[in-house]
Amino acid sequence: MNRLSAILATTTLLASPAMAEMLPLEKDELTFGFIKLTDMAPLAIAYEQGYFMDEGLFVTLEAQANWKVLLDGVIDGQLDGAHMLAGQPLAATIGYGTEAHIVTPFSMDLNGNGITVSNAVWDEMKPNIPTDAEGRPQHPISAEALKPVIESYRAEGKPFNMGMVFPVSTHNYELRYWLAAGGIEPGYYSEQNTTGQIGAEALLSVTPPPQMPATLEAGTIYGYAVGEPWNQQAVAMGIGVPVITDYELWKNNPEKVFGLTAAFVEENPNTTIALTKALIRAAIWLDENDNANREEAVEILSRPDYVGADPEVIAASMTGTFEYEKGDVREVPDFNTFFRHHATYPFYSDAVWYLTQMRRWGQIAEAKDDAWYDEVAKSVYKPEIYLEAARMLVDEGLANEADFPWDSDGYKAPTPAADIIDGIGYDGRAPNAYLDTLPIGLKGDQTVVGFEIQG
Repeated sequence: MNRLSAILATTTLLASPAMAEMLPLEKDELTFGFIKLTDMAPLAIAYEQGYFMDEGLFVTLEAQANWKVLLDGVIDGQLDGAHMLAGQPLAATIGYGTEAHIVTPFSMDLNGNGITVSNAVWDEMKPNIPTDAEGRPQHPISAEALKPVIESYRAEGKPFNMGMVFPVSTHNYELRYWLAAGGIEPGYYSEQNTTGQIGAEALLSVTPPPQMPATLEAGTIYGYAVGEPWNQQAVAMGIGVPVITDYELWKNNPEKVFGLTAAFVEENPNTTIALTKALIRAAIWLDENDNANREEAVEILSRPDYVGADPEVIAASMTGTFEYEKGDVREVPDFNTFFRHHATYPFYSDAVWYLTQMRRWGQIAEAKDDAWYDEVAKSVYKPEIYLEAARMLVDEGLANEADFPWDSDGYKAPTPAADIIDGIGYDGRAPNAYLDTLPIGLKGDQTVVGFEIQG
C-alpha cells in the first residue's frame, strides 16, 4: 500500500463507526418469520438499519398468517427463526401442542400488550370503576369492575366470549391473570379438553392479532387481549376501550422472544451469535436517547411489509403514550421497552413464569418440582449465547459494558408485590410456592378430571 492509500484508509476508519467483527458464518442467507405486531420491531430495524448486513447476513423477513403457521415454519425449516410468543419455545420443548426443541438467545421486548373491551361492555363496567381527581377512570382497572357485567350476561344465558391470540401466548396468560385477580374464573385445560374453558365464567378463544378489532366489531367477542397496534386500532375505529395495559398488570413483564430450533443453533453457532448481535443493536437503537428514534421506527413499522397499520395508530403507544377512552391519553413511557431494564436478556425466571401459568391453568397436567422448572428454563433460554454476542458488540465499540447483566445467574430479583395487579410478588426460584399463593388456579398435586379440579 502506498502512503496516499494508507492515509485514505486511516481517514476512512476514523470517520466511520466501529465495524462489526465478521464471524465465519455457517449460513449467511436466512429467512425469518414474524406476526404483524409492533413488537416485531427489532427484526425490522436490524434489517432496515443494515445490522444484519454488517454481520454478513442476507436476511429475508416474511409475515406469517398466524402463530401456528409461524411455529411450524421454524420446525420444518422453511423459516430459520422467528419472532415468537415466549410460551411457544417452552410449550414445544415440553411437548404441549407441537413437540420440538426450540431455544431462544434473545428476548424481544417488555410490556406492549393491552386488554380491550367493546364500547357496550365498557359502558356497563364504568359505573364500577373509581374516578381520579380529574373525573377520569382510575387506573389500573381491576377485573372486579367486569365481574357484575359477566354475571348479568350469564343470567341472560349469554356466554361472555373474549379473544386471545394463542393458547400459550402471553396474552392468554395475562388475560387469565387479570380476570382471576378480579375473582373471575377464566377456565382450565385438561389432556382431554384443550379448549381452556372448563369451569370458565369468561370463555377465551383464539383470534389472530390483526383480526381482533373486526371480530370485536362483529360482536363475536366482547373483549380481547392483544399486542399493539390492535388495542389502539379499536380506539381509532371507535369500537372499543382498552381497560388495562400489561405494564399496569405486571410492570416490565417479558413479552416476545426470537426462536430457533436447537438443531439450527447447534449446526450454526456463529450464525446464531451474528444474528443475536444484530438484534441487540436494533434494540439499543429503538430505546437510545430516550426513544429519540421511535418516530422513525413508527414510519418503518407502518409499511405494509411489516405491521401495515396507520402511523398514527402505531405511534399512539410506540412513542410513550397510550390512549384508553377516546381522548384519554396518558403517559406510559415504558409501554414498549426494547432494551432498557435488560429487556433483551433471556432470563430463566421469565421462562419459569410462563411455565407456572401453564401449570396454573392445566396445560401442564401434573405437578412438577422446582428443579423441573429450572431445567426446562435452561434448556430453552440461552443467556450464554446472548452474552457472547454482547461481549463482541462491547469489544467492537457498538454497545456499552454497563448495559448488560454479566454476573447474573439467569434469575431476576423477585418482582415486588407492588408491581403486580393482585399484590402477589413473583420469585422465579420458587415456582411452586408462587403457585400456592395464587387464589384461583391449580396448586400442589391438583389435576383437572372431566369438569372438576381434584386433589
